[in-house]
Amino acid sequence: MSQVEIKKSFDEINDKIKKGKAVVVTAEEMIGIVADQGVKSAFNKVDVVTTGTFGIMCSSGAFLNIGHTTPKIKTFKTWFNDVEAYSGIAAVDCYIGATQVRQSDPLNKVHPGKFKYGGGHVIEDLLSGKKVKLKAEAYGTDCYPLMEYETEIKLKDLRDAFLYNPRNSYQNYNCAINLSKKTIYTYMGILRPNAGNATYSSAGQLSPLLNDPFYWTIGCGTKIFLGGACGAVTWQGTQHSPEARRCKNGIVRESAGTIAVTGNLKEMSPEFVRGASVTGYGCSIMVGIGVPIPVLNEDLAYFTGLPDKDIYCQVTDYGIDYPNKVDRSHGEVSYAELKTGKIDIMGKSIPAAPLSSYSKALQIAKILKNWIVKENFTLGVPQIPFPTVPFQRENK
Repeated sequence: MSQVEIKKSFDEINDKIKKGKAVVVTAEEMIGIVADQGVKSAFNKVDVVTTGTFGIMCSSGAFLNIGHTTPKIKTFKTWFNDVEAYSGIAAVDCYIGATQVRQSDPLNKVHPGKFKYGGGHVIEDLLSGKKVKLKAEAYGTDCYPLMEYETEIKLKDLRDAFLYNPRNSYQNYNCAINLSKKTIYTYMGILRPNAGNATYSSAGQLSPLLNDPFYWTIGCGTKIFLGGACGAVTWQGTQHSPEARRCKNGIVRESAGTIAVTGNLKEMSPEFVRGASVTGYGCSIMVGIGVPIPVLNEDLAYFTGLPDKDIYCQVTDYGIDYPNKVDRSHGEVSYAELKTGKIDIMGKSIPAAPLSSYSKALQIAKILKNWIVKENFTLGVPQIPFPTVPFQRENK
């Protein structure tokens, strides 16, 4: 945080947490405090603001170690309930991606594909305590002679199981419309022709990286709520883009920062990690993430107190522009507008619906608050900061 003044430290706040004296509020509560008492008073009063998000996060998956067999096997191909996992790592390690589709699924042979089961569903089934069919093939070596292996396993039977997601919790994202003349099926859901509807995917004012827009408190080593358990930020996420356009208040106006996260799958809950089927697009997973934001200075008090009406995203056409890599905005809307269920864009009023759950995001923020207040969940100090941009905010 060399660009800004630090008035509180991680150590000071963690000491207050350990003594049960820290003041912790959700981002939703912080909005009311800032509105009623002002930024300076909010900074003096509040130590930690908890955030949350729950939605489809395609760049996710799990490292699974199936344990050594007798005789031993060096897996070349591995399947869980007929969903293939990548096995080019080590003898019995593999990585199952959330978007990998079961071999028997249609794969666009019938449009729109229903994609009923994929890697995300395997992960949810394991978390739910269900038996999963494991099949492995190998080419055989002197030290790993077994060439085929089949069994049924539960999560507890796996030697290790780590959720590892290379890109989660986008700082902001598009509002999607379709300007083509046909219905299209996308990762942003079903979009009707001629801008017949709009979809979006963000918790807005609760979203983690929108509450720390310059990544001052989030980096490698940040402790987080991940899938119902304690997890950690391990690196900047893929496609992390701090240079994105920003509003005058410093908040990004489009897709920007991301985080890579990990945690022990065996400690998580299917309530916060769920397989997803996206008609005509494929399979994915819904992940719950919550990040505590220490209020180290007045600027962070300001950012964590920003409401949906001050946070904007771009309206993007997925019918013509997006598939042809045309970077063009067809308008800008606030999350307050989106959450009314309709937006006025391009001279017409169209229905808008979320692909993420605000109520679930709020639940996560409340759980994380409870962890800090009642279970002495301390803050992880970032060991490696994320790439960012110079701090600017016009209405300080």
